[in-house]
Amino acid sequence: MSWLRRRTDPDHAPVHLPNPDEAAVAFWHAWFDLLPTVSAALGDGEPHRVEGEIGALVAGMHPDLEFSLERGHRAIYALVITSREDPKLRPYTDAWIAAAPPEDMIWEYHDSVPAVPDPTLVTINLGPRRIRLADVRVVAQVSDGLVDVAVYHPEFADLDPHSRQTMTFLPLDVTLGERLAGERLGRVESAAAEPEGTIDLLEFRDLVRAMSEDPS
Repeated sequence: MSWLRRRTDPDHAPVHLPNPDEAAVAFWHAWFDLLPTVSAALGDGEPHRVEGEIGALVAGMHPDLEFSLERGHRAIYALVITSREDPKLRPYTDAWIAAAPPEDMIWEYHDSVPAVPDPTLVTINLGPRRIRLADVRVVAQVSDGLVDVAVYHPEFADLDPHSRQTMTFLPLDVTLGERLAGERLGRVESAAAEPEGTIDLLEFRDLVRAMSEDPS
């Protein structure tokens, strides 16, 4: 799994169209021109070959949007472009998904990070490290309809602060999906040592989904 990337060079911010609908149309025209190159790179197992070009298309809509290329749930591949629930960016992702072509056997499209069927089977690549989400443990405390979470992984001690922060939030988005995580998560923090009473990510998802289904 390759995580979402922002591809903006702060010294050379791309020019983007201020109208979200026009930006979305321009993206999809450029995407279809680039698609043979993308397909060749993915077929060779080398998505890094096209990440810069896709990033330029995404930044052409808005430089603060993020994207990823993933294995699809219904198709072979998935393209995810997310606003990270930023209200100023949501018009761009709303317009982008509205203008998207129908899904087919090869491609599906998401305007927020979707939950994966089983997060415990996911391995995250962080530079040279391969970090298994099966080893993540969380402590969850429910209060006023939100869940405060402490996240622990045995490799936290060996990660730099940025990577540790990534590995604190990423398992939650992967487990719940970005939208549900945004609705239900309260305070989120890293745990340096494994706390008492932890649960795994599947148990955590069951807990949060049960809250969302509870009419009370």
